[in-house]
Amino acid sequence: MRVLFAGSPAIAIPSLEAIAKEHELVAVLCNPPSPQGRGKTTLPTPVAQAFSRISSGAASLFEFEKLGSPERQRIAELRPDILVAFAYGKLFGPKFLALFPKGGINIHPSLLPRHRGSSPIQQTILDGDKKTGVSVQRIALEMDSGELLAVEELDLDGSETTSSLSDRCAFIGARLCTDVLKAIDKGEAKSWPQQGKASYCRKIQKEDGLIDWTKPARELDALIRAFDPWPGSYTLIKGQRLNILAAVLYAGPMSKVGGEALPNAAPGTIIGLDKAQGIVVSTGEGFLALTKLQLSGRKALSYKDFANGLRDISGLVLG
Repeated sequence: MRVLFAGSPAIAIPSLEAIAKEHELVAVLCNPPSPQGRGKTTLPTPVAQAFSRISSGAASLFEFEKLGSPERQRIAELRPDILVAFAYGKLFGPKFLALFPKGGINIHPSLLPRHRGSSPIQQTILDGDKKTGVSVQRIALEMDSGELLAVEELDLDGSETTSSLSDRCAFIGARLCTDVLKAIDKGEAKSWPQQGKASYCRKIQKEDGLIDWTKPARELDALIRAFDPWPGSYTLIKGQRLNILAAVLYAGPMSKVGGEALPNAAPGTIIGLDKAQGIVVSTGEGFLALTKLQLSGRKALSYKDFANGLRDISGLVLG
């Protein structure tokens, strides 16, 4: 089939690669280049950067700001059969969807109808879900509401980060996507309505990474994992930004924590260093052991190296 692929982040690249091997890729649709990183250098999306490596040379790359009449005309000239989307980030209107005789399918990294929206992987981790998965659905006008064409479940152990879970979902999505496209091409695709009450996730903002130490340690552990790699989790120490790159729940014993014992300390207080687990911090409920940290503008450090470079950490208050 002649496929137009729509996607922007790295999670979509394995699906794009799989489609390019088995079908005629006529075009790739991405979001426009945007400022990235500390230097705010304007860069193409990860999918756009992968395009030249994946494309045979005959496909077009579109980085449209919008999908108006001129943009639709350029796509119509390519005579695509079907639209495949994975984390494109924009809704498709009826005029756009009408360009594809075989309709459109969307790959979504959750067990729909749970976690409809733009941040399903982060929300899965934040909510402490015991399982998640990847769904392939027909594209409908209402966000993530289309009938399902394929679903695969994943068990979670509570250690996942958005980075690690995205990698798993990316390759499952690629496999499911090619299976569904084969079935559609043969006229054998079967779909079924989504079952159960829908839940929705919101768009993650940069400021969401600021740690509120009055929250329970379990919630903060999930937040740090959910916001890895973006927007990252951070606090303040002695007026400086401190990025918390990794942490684990701390169950003690408190006797292993070096320095002054501060079991009734206010949330955000550094209790001390457990040499086997990390820098132990009091929260609104329980304790968190910080294992990898980075002061703004400095390199990332293990908790032991960080503690060695900062004297008398016991009693310091973060935030």
